[in-house]
Amino acid sequence: MKKLKVIPPQVKFQAALEAVKGEKSLVEIARAYGVHPNTVVKWKSELMEKGPSLFAGDTQERELEKKVRQLEQLIGKKEVEIALLKKPNLRFA
Repeated sequence: MKKLKVIPPQVKFQAALEAVKGEKSLVEIARAYGVHPNTVVKWKSELMEKGPSLFAGDTQERELEKKVRQLEQLIGKKEVEIALLKKPNLRFA
């Protein structure tokens, strides 16, 4: 059984970027990196597909942080309610 070659992400990115630029043919890029041209096409499509998400990380992160703060506030309120309900001398009017 043939061992799969492990290619670092930086190399994949560079090859995909060259394919997007179009300055070299896919065959030339594949030869330069020692992979099949179909592999370069796959890397290129992944780059084009996932590229916008690279820049969306900040927005998603801020939204998640805001959600965490809201949930922490809700937990705090619930803890106060629980503490008040556990007091034995509490009388309801």
